[in-house]
Amino acid sequence: MTSKSQSELMGVILAAGKGTRMRPFSEDYPKPILPIAGRPLLHYQVEAMRELGIRDIVVVIGHLGYKVVRALGDGSELGVRLRYVEQEHTLGIAHAVSRLEPFVDRPFFLFLGDIFFDTENLGSMVEMFRAEKTDAVLAVKREPDIEAIKRNFVVLLGGDGVIRRVIEKPRHPRTDLKGCGLYLFDVSFFDAVRRTPRTAMRDEYEITDAIQTYIDDGFQVRAAEVIRDDLNISYPEDLLVVNLHYLRRHGLPNWIGSDVELAPGTTVENSVLMDGVRVEHPIAIKDSLIFPGKSISRRTPVERKILLDGREVDCAHVLD
Repeated sequence: MTSKSQSELMGVILAAGKGTRMRPFSEDYPKPILPIAGRPLLHYQVEAMRELGIRDIVVVIGHLGYKVVRALGDGSELGVRLRYVEQEHTLGIAHAVSRLEPFVDRPFFLFLGDIFFDTENLGSMVEMFRAEKTDAVLAVKREPDIEAIKRNFVVLLGGDGVIRRVIEKPRHPRTDLKGCGLYLFDVSFFDAVRRTPRTAMRDEYEITDAIQTYIDDGFQVRAAEVIRDDLNISYPEDLLVVNLHYLRRHGLPNWIGSDVELAPGTTVENSVLMDGVRVEHPIAIKDSLIFPGKSISRRTPVERKILLDGREVDCAHVLD
């Protein structure tokens, strides 16, 4: 068995989705570069990989892919080397992974690019992967919300702690051990990906089907409980939820970018105001996200909202 040290790992981020449920954001922003405390979501994923010693990362792009490239560049400012692969047709996660085989020659971490991961001891996945006969490690969490489980996938463990089954979107979950969209695979996983069938229900190539094929082929797949929170950005209001989670996680009362001008008497509470925001009148801003360069001329409070370019998203129903 070849050595599986951290320096020999690659990183992969899937950032090709169209984000059709994210309008109005999806018209101008691919989901993976939507801002969290003033920085693109992908920055946090790249940094997580860099902290594991990974320096070579491939990003799969699609919808508005040029904006992803513009936001990340060649990776030098983030201390890594980035390359880009285009997925012309969005046919599921396993399909996106299949596009990577010519570019990946080592074991690789795989992150889904539209999820904000709050992790602990991510390096333990590497330690588990380096163990004898371990070919893949799936990041999981104990999920108390059964509806969240039904939207994702679960893993069923054998008595030896090895994963026996992965079940996509279970209607009647038998476990609370939920998969979270973060994986560590050996390159042998590509053999299973190539044989993954298209599903009848969603007409896509599911990563869980590829993982189950891999398991059925006799490879050892384990689960690592390294996820504190996995926050999917599926709908516009999710972006506010993630930003407020960031404030809470870091103990910040607010996050205010550079060149922000607030009218005297303005109050800001539990909110993110990005670079160049202008507030013309003394108002209260609470539980809100203001996009860069936004000029606010209203005289009424801003609460539980996302404001950008003449548009606003009311998020009151999410934060109740």
